[in-house]
Amino acid sequence: METVSTPNAPAAIGPYAQAKIAGGFVFASGQIAIDPAVGAITATTIEAQTHQVMANVEALLAAAGTDLSHVVKTTCFLAHIEDFAAFNAVYAEHFGDARPARSAVGVAGLPAGALVEVEVIAEL
Repeated sequence: METVSTPNAPAAIGPYAQAKIAGGFVFASGQIAIDPAVGAITATTIEAQTHQVMANVEALLAAAGTDLSHVVKTTCFLAHIEDFAAFNAVYAEHFGDARPARSAVGVAGLPAGALVEVEVIAEL
């Protein structure tokens, strides 16, 4: 098993790895909209936060040697389920026709006041 770490995605804000490689797959920890250059969430809308989340996911996948086209499963957490349509629009821009399997749920709260969190499993 290998640990993936990159300065191009936010550092872990708890006792966990940014991602792990095992069995030919990358298991990425959930990404929120922290801008790694600033170390904080700067985006205020669900659309802008989703773009930042996806940039963070892409950076982790690149550090592991893969990309969004190899994502097989995502789990998406929304602080406000009524943001589902707006989130979907941005999510679809990033995945295009790749369309991995997905779960999306509304939650009571996310770290750092985030509006969205996305975790992925990708094939190497």
